[in-house]
Amino acid sequence: MAFLLRRLCFYLAAFVAAATINFFLPRLMPGDPVQIMFSSAGAELPPESLQALKLTFGFVDGPLWQQYLTYLGSIFSGDLGRSIKYFPLPVTTVLGNALVWTVGLMGTATLVSFALGTFLGVLAAWRRGSLFDVIVSVGAIFATSVPAVVTSLIVVFTFGFTLGWFPTGYAADPALDPAFTLEYFGSVLYHGILPMLTLCAVLTGGFAVTMRNNMINLLGEDYIVMARAKGLSDTRVMLWYAARNALLPTVSSLAIAIGTMLGGSLVTEVVFNYPGLGNILYQAILARDYPVIQGQLLIMTATMLVANFVVDVSYVLLDPRLKRA
Repeated sequence: MAFLLRRLCFYLAAFVAAATINFFLPRLMPGDPVQIMFSSAGAELPPESLQALKLTFGFVDGPLWQQYLTYLGSIFSGDLGRSIKYFPLPVTTVLGNALVWTVGLMGTATLVSFALGTFLGVLAAWRRGSLFDVIVSVGAIFATSVPAVVTSLIVVFTFGFTLGWFPTGYAADPALDPAFTLEYFGSVLYHGILPMLTLCAVLTGGFAVTMRNNMINLLGEDYIVMARAKGLSDTRVMLWYAARNALLPTVSSLAIAIGTMLGGSLVTEVVFNYPGLGNILYQAILARDYPVIQGQLLIMTATMLVANFVVDVSYVLLDPRLKRA
């Protein structure tokens, strides 16, 4: 219990620090979003409505520390304000609509990549020095070295424009109304194949390299030699003795991947015009939509901290030595 309380206090302090950076960072960006909105309206808005716009979006005149305390109070009350670009929608509504698409795409891609990368890493380490090991190692390093934007463009050009097998944008057919029908779900799956393929290509290599290196470091341990000397099958030694212990650092990688998942893959979602959190963040940055930017970064921060806390707890369950520490 003391361990959990210490970690909770640490993550709470980290969240407050991240929220502080989140408050000051957009305000260091050039340009005033209210002034931009007022200028774009032209002669449709009278000059006296400028102050009303500032009050509407929370840009009140006052000391910076007072604005900061008001901002912290709004965070813990769940009021993230209203979006400037998507006015009059609240920030929670804008991010909530995009959250469904990001969780569906990034969540599935992360889990598939983790399972596939871990499995390939285990087999590559067990068959160290074989042709399979060389192919997996070289392929994983190459996949992690290529920027996500390059992978996205290659995938969309090859399978979207050249071969014409899959659509190159949107989360579903724009001609279909969102509904719980097989036709709509089929369109969602069809449009999600290329973004899913891109994300899996980017994420799988990292999991495979991490798992392979962890496995190789454990194959020379005494308990592995003892398990083999006892006549246990290779499959049991590989999975229950080596892979289980090598999985601990990979779980940390999974936590980082899950933490960044709700941030969305900005590059992939922009390339495929996918309506996820990453694309929303990109559009908000262009529009100087401070409330959406701050809300999005808070979601990413909170998810990352929660994921790391879950990893801290899972370490105790996966490694019996920590229970005795």
